[in-house]
Parts: sequence; C-alpha cells; structure tokens
Amino acid sequence: MAEPAVARMTVEAFLRWAEEQPGRFELVDGAVVAMAPERAAHARVKGEVFVQLREQVRRRGLPCEVFPDGMLVRVDETTAFEPDALLRCGTPLPPEAVEVPDPLVVVEVLSPTSSTVDTTRKLEGYFRIPSVHHYLVVDPLRRAVVHHARAGEEIRTRILHTGTLTLDPPGLTFEIETLFPETPPARR
Repeated sequence: MAEPAVARMTVEAFLRWAEEQPGRFELVDGAVVAMAPERAAHARVKGEVFVQLREQVRRRGLPCEVFPDGMLVRVDETTAFEPDALLRCGTPLPPEAVEVPDPLVVVEVLSPTSSTVDTTRKLEGYFRIPSVHHYLVVDPLRRAVVHHARAGEEIRTRILHTGTLTLDPPGLTFEIETLFPETPPARR
C-alpha cells in the first residue's frame, strides 16, 4: 500500500507553523525536521564558539552581530537551517527578526545525529547564499575545526586541531584551543 503524500512547506509557511510549536525545527526541501536534544560537549563548544566570535567583534569594534542558535538562515524557498552560531555585518537586524538574510560566518557543531547533514547538505546549502564567506564545522570529539572558506568561485577547506583560525572578512583571529573547554571532572 502506498504511503500518503507528505505536504511540503515553504519557508514562510514553516515560520508561521514553527512559532506555534514547542521545540526547535529546521526545514529541508519542504519537510520539517525536529532537532534532537544536545549533549553537554556540544553545548559547551557551541557556547565557546559564540563567545569567541562575539569577543572578537567587540575587541575590533566591527559593525557586526553574532547570534547563538535560534535564528534561521534561508537557503531557498523550501529550506531553512538553524546554525549553532552565526555572524553577520551591517545594520543591526530589527528586534522582531527571526531570519538572518546575510550571514558572513556560519557555524555548526557536530553531534551524532547531525554530522552527515552538517558536512554535506548544509555545506552545499550555506554556500548557495552569496554573503556566506566561512562555514565552520566544529567537532567536539576530535577537537577539530573544518574551515570551509569562499575564495572567488572556489570553496577551500582546512582542518585545524591547533593554531590560529583567521576569518577574513570580517578580520577575526582566535586560537583553535579556545573553542574546546576542558571537560569538567566526573562527579564521584
């Protein structure tokens, strides 16, 4: 017996629907995808990435905003992702905004349920957005950052475990080690 057809949503319909739902979701090719709960290692690294980006923007006095997860990035009319952190520059978004139309840096922290999508579909999707210059895929278990950077018509990739990460534009640099907080000791 054939399965019933699943209704596909546009990003506009998804935004209206999602505002009424508990939990977090993304839209992939018109299909709603629930986001799984996060592990502590994921949340720690995600927080450090946000803090490092925000502190670098403040120190350099850049006209940029850094957002933690919760903001949507529209890839096309039927796909919108919610990255773990992002940075955009320019006039601040209005307070009621739920979408970031012009991210410059997009960050995803790997988790067991997201690693395949983060390293394939999101890589291709984020770079379809002309404003995206950097896509960081951060692996908390391997303590590594895969830095995909737009270089003209090409996307160049580096894998960093130590050393300095430079994001230009907008002109940020920080040490890879700062993204990976030490794991707190186990309780006895």
